[in-house]
Amino acid sequence: MENIIFLVLDYLCPKTGSTMFQIGNTIVSEELIENDFVCNLTACKGACCVGGEYGAPLEDAETEILVDIFSDVKPYLRPEGIDAIMKQGAFIKGEDGEWETPLVNNSECAYVVFSEQGIAKCGLEAAYTDGATTWKKPISCHLYPVRTRKYSEFTAVNYHKWEICDPACSLGKELKVPIYKFVKEALIKKFGEAWYQELEQVVLENSK
Repeated sequence: MENIIFLVLDYLCPKTGSTMFQIGNTIVSEELIENDFVCNLTACKGACCVGGEYGAPLEDAETEILVDIFSDVKPYLRPEGIDAIMKQGAFIKGEDGEWETPLVNNSECAYVVFSEQGIAKCGLEAAYTDGATTWKKPISCHLYPVRTRKYSEFTAVNYHKWEICDPACSLGKELKVPIYKFVKEALIKKFGEAWYQELEQVVLENSK
């Protein structure tokens, strides 16, 4: 048990010294409470969907969903994205052995579309918003900047810091929106309403 806990703590707070707390079978970094965040697409242009070397992490069940809804989502995608999906598949296995979305030219996610202003947006979410599907997008995207990692007895819930999101940190601080509130919908989707209520209770107790 102790070895598992130390593994989780090392993943949660490498070099940060941040503390954490437990809710059910999750170990949560206090950085979700202590840091603010609100996406600022005007400033970052949706860089998180374009930057990096890997696609969006996918859960096992999500791989099946992507296959099932592809025909409904296809009209919302770019030709380049459709071509990448047709060649690579609706999902691929990454270098770490985990499932992820395919990329276009080792750059942006194949499901990304661009607005007239050059802002990267999610084609999956566009299809969902239009009512073409009932699935919004991968939970890893919905949760960002929160990342989770499942261990045998715990799930680590951590804040993933990325310099391209500095504008989101600034806007969040200006609007006074902590990370856990910004991703409330996604956290509830991932862990449930009762879990989120317990998180709010932790925040309340720490503020006294």
